[in-house]
Amino acid sequence: MKRLFLLAFLMAVALSACSQNPNVKKDSETQPQIGADQLRKDIGEMLLVGFRGTTITEQDPIVRDIRKYHVGSVILFEYDAPSGTRHRNISSPQQIKNLCADLQKYSSEPLLIGIDQEGGNVTRLRSRDGFPPTLTAEASARGGDDSVSRNAHTIATSLSKAGINLNFAPCVDVNVNPQCPVIGKLGRSFSSDPDKVTHFASIWIKEHNKQGIISCLKHFPGHGSASGDTHAGLVDVSKSWQPSELQPYSSLIEQGLVDMVMVAHVINSQLGDDLPASLSPSVVKELLRNQMGFTGVVVTDDLAMGAIVKQYGFEEAIHLAILAGCDLLCLSNNGTRYDPDMVPHAVEAILSMVENGLISAQDIHASAERIRVLKKKINLEPTR
Repeated sequence: MKRLFLLAFLMAVALSACSQNPNVKKDSETQPQIGADQLRKDIGEMLLVGFRGTTITEQDPIVRDIRKYHVGSVILFEYDAPSGTRHRNISSPQQIKNLCADLQKYSSEPLLIGIDQEGGNVTRLRSRDGFPPTLTAEASARGGDDSVSRNAHTIATSLSKAGINLNFAPCVDVNVNPQCPVIGKLGRSFSSDPDKVTHFASIWIKEHNKQGIISCLKHFPGHGSASGDTHAGLVDVSKSWQPSELQPYSSLIEQGLVDMVMVAHVINSQLGDDLPASLSPSVVKELLRNQMGFTGVVVTDDLAMGAIVKQYGFEEAIHLAILAGCDLLCLSNNGTRYDPDMVPHAVEAILSMVENGLISAQDIHASAERIRVLKKKINLEPTR
């Protein structure tokens, strides 16, 4: 059945490509126009940005970005990669609680405040800083359902207490290659069995839902077979990837448990083209949206990672990610260099793309609306 699914998808991609006619008027051309103010708000809603500081004031760039550029989501880190120093945003439970409250205070609408808190090796709230110790997905799965549930509950409770409402987890990569340097070797996969990955991920998601925390499945369409690290450069899984790696996504989507999916920077030519998945319409629009029926929010993996910055310019990556159908653009500002004016640069670049007809204002609005719908699931009241 899995092979039939993949075959049906590949046939659909080919038929879609053959049926495209550049002379046919696009639906977006007949839709109502998006006003300039609304467009700016929509663009800001699509930005998930990183920043420096364990505390913030009105003079900080992130406050400007939230107020002036309508940034709707932020991502927190413990380690600052450009400077090689710790405590970028996180130093203690009370400090992070205060920071999250201040971030919400400066926004006229609820912010998504996200973090990578998978447990074990991929942890931003560390026990050395006063947070509860956690297990990797692999270690928790060895203890069965109760172990996974306890670990997820511990993590979700810590996030809730801090004021963090979005966790970029669970990792639903199937452990196809136990030697994968960023999945298998780090214990980030629940199992090599896609059924077990699905089962344990459902437990994880439900525990987070109880605490009002949004979960994000990653790394679509599957990173578990890789032999390289997309943090360092391009990784091609075209020969190692297996259709079974889609099973956790399809099953969890059918169960109605998926609010957000993160798309990886891996190249998988089995799925239609040679672009990184995060920049590929074949992967996002055709496979995830059309074939698998996902209607929630699609977020890119970090666009500051080596797989992207070594091959694409800043504006080019943003352009391709939007064309691919991604809703939320992860601009961590935590790669090789830090740019305090990254958000103004991104906003102006996207505005220029719309003005020049390279991307559609209606598509941007549709992405922003998906994010706004998702925000209604978090238990926050906007600070006016």
